[in-house]
Amino acid sequence: MASELPAQLTGIETEVQNIFKSLSTGFQKLDKTKDVSKQSKQLEELTAKMRDAKRLIKDFDREMKEEEPRKTPETNKLLNEKKQALIKELNSYVALRKTYTSSLGNKQELLDGGSFGGPAQNDNVRMASTMSNQELVQTGRKQMDDTDQTIERSKKVVEDTINIGAETASTLKGQTDQLGRITNELDTIQFSIKKASQLVKEIGRQLATDRCIIFLLFLIVAGVVAVIVVKVVHSKDKSTSASPPPPGRRLLLSLLDVE
Repeated sequence: MASELPAQLTGIETEVQNIFKSLSTGFQKLDKTKDVSKQSKQLEELTAKMRDAKRLIKDFDREMKEEEPRKTPETNKLLNEKKQALIKELNSYVALRKTYTSSLGNKQELLDGGSFGGPAQNDNVRMASTMSNQELVQTGRKQMDDTDQTIERSKKVVEDTINIGAETASTLKGQTDQLGRITNELDTIQFSIKKASQLVKEIGRQLATDRCIIFLLFLIVAGVVAVIVVKVVHSKDKSTSASPPPPGRRLLLSLLDVE
């Protein structure tokens, strides 16, 4: 697996590890130094090395992200674990530096004879100033343990947030699918309405045609009735014109018939 690691990342990791060795040696020397001013100077040098380590870890992270698409998941997981280990070790030195800085500040206040804090504060200063380097180291390690616990709690919060995000995404996907189904149903309804409108128009045209046919039939029937009426009236006129002779004439005709 190590052969798959990019040379650039391996080189950066080696540089960071060398800085960590230098920091370890520097803090050991700091434990043996009793002069406050020399301790402050050594602490500044150690802080500068921590900055260099932080910069190299950022370079490591940037190179790792660039190489991620070209590496296997196992290699990417290994690189991420290496990065987390480097960050954790750097944080331990940062916490140790904070402990030494606090201790040096308290010692400096004691040497300067500061008395602004009142009796209670002076007691606290004497307690910090009388701590041995071993006790300071133990205090720094305790702070690192507390930092690790805080990181674990933060990881749990992140995991819970990711789970909530996944549930929210699932809910949104279900709502999106439901909206898609509703849209399809609306399209179907709209298509049905269009077909119904066309059918109503066709029925309207058919009714208009039927009305025209009925009107024509009415005209034909009316014409037939008119013809019949005319014929009946004409026949009555003829029967009227051929009416029988008056009674005197009928009598004369009957006499002629007798003779």
